[in-house]
Amino acid sequence: MPSFRPLPPSMLRPTGRRASPLPDASGIHVPVSQSVVDCGVYSDGRRLPGKYSHAAALDKVHEIGAGGGSAFVWIGLHEPDDHQMQAVADVFCLHELAVEDAVHAHQRPKLERYDNTLFLVLKTVKYVEHESMTNAREIVETGEIMIFVGPDFVVTVRHGEHGGLAGVRKLLEESPAKLKLGSYSVMHAIADSIVDTYLDVTELVETDIDAMEEDIFSPLKQTNIESIYLLKREVVELRRAVSPLTTDLQRIGTDHDDLINVEIRRYMRDVLDHTIKASDRIASYDDMLSSLVQAALGKVAMQQNVDMRKISAWVAIAAVPTALAGIYGMNFDHMPELHQVWGYPAVLLVMLTVCSTLYVTFRRNHWL
Repeated sequence: MPSFRPLPPSMLRPTGRRASPLPDASGIHVPVSQSVVDCGVYSDGRRLPGKYSHAAALDKVHEIGAGGGSAFVWIGLHEPDDHQMQAVADVFCLHELAVEDAVHAHQRPKLERYDNTLFLVLKTVKYVEHESMTNAREIVETGEIMIFVGPDFVVTVRHGEHGGLAGVRKLLEESPAKLKLGSYSVMHAIADSIVDTYLDVTELVETDIDAMEEDIFSPLKQTNIESIYLLKREVVELRRAVSPLTTDLQRIGTDHDDLINVEIRRYMRDVLDHTIKASDRIASYDDMLSSLVQAALGKVAMQQNVDMRKISAWVAIAAVPTALAGIYGMNFDHMPELHQVWGYPAVLLVMLTVCSTLYVTFRRNHWL
């Protein structure tokens, strides 16, 4: 008789069964609920009442689907560990490579497809308020949101303290028409919200750049090159968060038409336009800061030249009395004016006259 090999657990979708907590390295069971921010079931544009675990929520979706309806579950996780994420992955049949990325974070923005599941990584950004550029240590704080989207589920994994999705969830629940478009409407709403923050943050960064530009070209203010480099570093971080997303959003608008309906692709094109706008802004900021660095270096070099002229002028003035004092301090017996009554006042007068002449000359030439 032919032998049958059992399917691996990652290819099985349990139904009506709650995933048990898995032990961590110390042997203590870590419940998935500790990392769950919210979990809801949505059907016909409305959120169903009640609280669900991730497994029970998917069972409810299957129950609605078996009755001829359409529904999906949206579960949000915040910084889950390996065991918590694996428990969710086993229920929703998430690919192990994407699961690994979701746990360890530090991923570049990207879009990947695993069978009927899309995996989208987005960088979240937050503007850090500061009193002045001199005291600032960080201007832009970044985080990550990973989105797993399938026909009947959305799993979002957030890393970082900012970029919460409670506001996005609330707006979606107030728009049943958009929720009726299915699980991919959640992906659009999240991407749209994050890209809007890109535009807001770039406007605030532009204010810092304008202030920095004013300081550099102000002749009476000291130039702080470290602040320019800090701002340029933050702009580079922004560019890494935004620029790679452009290509992936273009792919959503052109590919995966078997998963994403036409209406959602239209919405995603609008998100793409905003992303391109933010990316163009950031590129212009990068070029502007490069110019400001060159201008600051030129200003510093000019200030150093001015300082060197001042030092040279004072050295020249101080050299006159030093030379005369050195000559008359050699203690020779046969030196003119040594035994004259007017010798000492005459030497002091010569010193004062020559030093005054040099001082006036240097002042006229703007060396002092």
